[in-house]
Amino acid sequence: MRLYNWHSTISSRWFHPLLLLIWLIIGLGLRLTNLTTKPPWTDEFSTLVFSLGNSFLGVPLDQAIAPDILLQPLQPQPAANLHDVWRHLSHETNHPPIYFGLAHLWMQLFPTQQGLVSLWGARSLAAILGAVSIPVIYVFSWIAFRSRLVGHLAAAMMAVSPYAIFLAQEARHYSLVILWVIASLACFVIATRHIQNQTQIPINIALSWIIINALGIATHYFFVLTLLTEGLVLIVLAGQQIRTNPKVFLSPPWRRIYAVALGTFIAGIVWLPVFLQNSYGEQLTDWIQQPRQGFAWLSPFFQAFAAWVTMLYLLPVEAPQLLIVIASGLVMLIFIIWAAPILVRGLKANLQQPETRFVTQILMGVVAYAIALFFVFTYFLGIDLTRGARYNFVYFPSVIALLGASLAATWHSSQGKKAVIAIWLMGFISAVTVICNLGYQKYYRPDLFVKLIQQTSQVPVLIATTQVTHVQIGEMMGIAREFRIRNIDFPSPLFLLANQDHDPQISTNTLEKTLNKLPRPFDLWLVNFHAPIGESVKECASDTQSLPGVNGYEYKIYHCSSNSGR
Repeated sequence: MRLYNWHSTISSRWFHPLLLLIWLIIGLGLRLTNLTTKPPWTDEFSTLVFSLGNSFLGVPLDQAIAPDILLQPLQPQPAANLHDVWRHLSHETNHPPIYFGLAHLWMQLFPTQQGLVSLWGARSLAAILGAVSIPVIYVFSWIAFRSRLVGHLAAAMMAVSPYAIFLAQEARHYSLVILWVIASLACFVIATRHIQNQTQIPINIALSWIIINALGIATHYFFVLTLLTEGLVLIVLAGQQIRTNPKVFLSPPWRRIYAVALGTFIAGIVWLPVFLQNSYGEQLTDWIQQPRQGFAWLSPFFQAFAAWVTMLYLLPVEAPQLLIVIASGLVMLIFIIWAAPILVRGLKANLQQPETRFVTQILMGVVAYAIALFFVFTYFLGIDLTRGARYNFVYFPSVIALLGASLAATWHSSQGKKAVIAIWLMGFISAVTVICNLGYQKYYRPDLFVKLIQQTSQVPVLIATTQVTHVQIGEMMGIAREFRIRNIDFPSPLFLLANQDHDPQISTNTLEKTLNKLPRPFDLWLVNFHAPIGESVKECASDTQSLPGVNGYEYKIYHCSSNSGR
């Protein structure tokens, strides 16, 4: 008897499509809920500007500018086209163009908001693509495990996964690249079955696999990590077969694997010159290449574990109330202690069944090798991929498929059904946590920072920061956008982006010159200002109030009155 022989009381052929539609509606509803209540952060500003076909290079540096000037790159230009998208993207950032070109076309469908590009329009593309992953993971899981039950449970968990919703509610390319990962894995699983059975891989599968891999690389360069994990699993599989047949490498399925590998290599290598000639690449990824000391050597393990857990559930651990944070942490700990043995037993049940053993091993290999690659990059290459939870997209679909298979093995008893329902409900609560910004909070909170400025300053304001890349421009755009969108009854601030190359003193001198030109009184807000403080700043009175911290904005306030040092 098959492990997954799911007898439904509803025999209609519409049962499975309707059930899948329910998961899709739930998932789409969650992804579109509160879609614009959280302000955009720097990476999203990158998407908005480049997808419009605009550039950050037009923003004036080393001078005080008004918010309208700072926000010009967020204004749609009727003459902008896909060529402009690629031209600016290739010279100012380190991402391939597929998603940005798609976003360019999509955002034209939505009216502007206060003259700026629609945030709902930009984020809705990622949200819809994220919802599409629900039926796609169903199809993949059905192909992999040949079970509709596994497909439905995987789709149900994808619908409410807090990690999936976190990615889908950002105007970024992760929702699209997850679709390419799922599609590539589907071709990979089909190919491994043919290798196992020593039968030829169909030409349409091979060609589709190459095209999918090419699109994946052209959407996000880290898609290559998915391909590396697939390659490692294939190497292990070849090693197992060569013991019994030394000439296995010349068999028909392997010859087609070589063709797929060659086609994928060619599709990927064309991007190498673009990637290498981009001078922004190292600066934009500097945040994951920081040196480590002391206990920081252990932090990647905790970061990785947190990312694994939040693929399944996440309670309000970032709530403002300490009691809620503590209670959420305790409940999460208790839940994982209860759920982990259930999920492990489900995986063991799949490994014990001949019809599911092979694909379970294959997908577990994908996950294991992907995690191993992350730690190799982190500890041997000095690139801490565990710092960016979003990078786990390279193996996230495999986790969801294995989760669906594990839950399916648990489903067949009354206690098992209750456990599956409890795990899904915890996922649903976790989804609500994310859309309410109580988990996976935005890295930047310009909305809170603008309120703080309103409460603290009674005179005109100059907001100064040091600028290295368009990341710092995005940080200031977030503040300027809040002032415009919210129609705040407060004098518009001025912004200073003090360019900083290798010598911090350059930014210090720029700030000094700017302060000496401005009429007083005014308040100086040094925000993420990484340069020495000059004499003109010291002549102003430092604010001694105990003010709250704001995500993404480290600040100091100076009150520059008409008689301070003048």
